[in-house]
Amino acid sequence: MKITNEEVGHVAHLARLDFSEDEKGKFTSQINTILMYMDILNGIDTAGIKPMTHAISLDNVFRDDTEKKSTGAEIALANAPDGGMGLFGVPKVIE
Repeated sequence: MKITNEEVGHVAHLARLDFSEDEKGKFTSQINTILMYMDILNGIDTAGIKPMTHAISLDNVFRDDTEKKSTGAEIALANAPDGGMGLFGVPKVIE
């Protein structure tokens, strides 16, 4: 075992958590399983492997940034319920 029930209890106390003895035993077992897996990963030779940020290769798909003609106020306000004076009419939210 890499971590003991007492150490789990100490960390729980620092975090102001109150665990029963059964819960401490369960957490101790789970943490030890994680730490054993980390030992396996630490034993793997990664000398020839480049660091990466994701497990799979990700490529962004961007369109070309081209200038386009503006929609215009008349078309933008065509279906607006209150589009007077070339502006969108909205309900008052501040008294």
